[in-house]
Amino acid sequence: MRIAMVGPFGLHPNKTMASRALGLARPFIQQGHAVKLFMPPWQTPDEADKSWQEDGVELRYVPLAGGVLGITRRMVREILDWQPDVVHCFKPKAYSGLVAWWLWQFHRSKLRLIIDTDDWEGWGGWNELAPYSPLQKHFFAWQEQWGMRHCHALTVASRALQTLAWGMGLPRESVVYVPNGPGISPLHPLTPSPSSQTQPTLLIYSRLFEFDTGRLVEILRGVKTAVPQLRILMVGAGLYEEDAANFRQQAEAVGIWDAIEDAGWVELEALPALLAQAHVGIYLMEDTLLNRTKCPVKLADMLAVGIPVVAEAVGQVTEYVVNGRSGTTFPTGDITGITQELIHILQNPERQAQLSAGAKAHIAANFSWEHLAARLLPIYKH
Repeated sequence: MRIAMVGPFGLHPNKTMASRALGLARPFIQQGHAVKLFMPPWQTPDEADKSWQEDGVELRYVPLAGGVLGITRRMVREILDWQPDVVHCFKPKAYSGLVAWWLWQFHRSKLRLIIDTDDWEGWGGWNELAPYSPLQKHFFAWQEQWGMRHCHALTVASRALQTLAWGMGLPRESVVYVPNGPGISPLHPLTPSPSSQTQPTLLIYSRLFEFDTGRLVEILRGVKTAVPQLRILMVGAGLYEEDAANFRQQAEAVGIWDAIEDAGWVELEALPALLAQAHVGIYLMEDTLLNRTKCPVKLADMLAVGIPVVAEAVGQVTEYVVNGRSGTTFPTGDITGITQELIHILQNPERQAQLSAGAKAHIAANFSWEHLAARLLPIYKH
């Protein structure tokens, strides 16, 4: 089988294609199928017109000349010239959404078109956060609805997206739940857990926009009071500079900034060993439509390296953080409960080791990319 995967952007800085598409592509290569990713690297234009391979998967950055229409036509032409049996478009918006529209209008009888959605893009979703123009927001909202309805099958990364698709009238059997596995590369072995770091370490692996940073600071202050030698490891960059600046200002105001080690954005190769230095992680989320529909790769990464996670129970979080096995969940806003649980894990090495082993086992058993890719074969071959 020849499988074309189409992205709205390149492998970085956004991670949908680097983690989700490549993660699903690798198992198909191991099974003897051919997979090629087609992407417009509009965020990294110097890489345009580039072709290469990763783990047997072909990757193609198309040229960026000719504006939106020219890039879309070039992507369609190169995809059709490759003669795929299946085209899987990741995100029903922007360039991948335009390619899906074109293929559905003119080629749906010749190949099987699958749409993937891993976020809610329109109203109540990314349209509320991203700095799009009013015209772009209306267009992306239309694209999302149209794309989800016009495909041979729809893959969704969260239960909330699955429910939304069913509510739009899509047949239940055509909506396939395929959550995210870890974004950490399988080529880099995971550092053993529990952590060999002697100083008690709490991990914040976040872009800081999913929650009120003031709530995070209050929790950290409580933990630091009970565990004076606490090291707070912060990995990732704020999606918006003002979020990171506000967090630092709040942390300085309560006297905990000196305990924070800000590693910033970390390359994939160094990420497993860095994350595994932590004894416990925290994952906060406001209960919003955007957060309920997303499927956090960062959360899967934390658990995959054996970090017990204390989290707020929103959307997909409860599929990953299983109470008593891989961590503990609390309702959004339960500052006291979250604080006390973080302290308990940090002060009880046996509990930390038990949850660490459970976290790795849970991810391996339920969220390996091989396991998740197997869900695609029936809809690819239908």
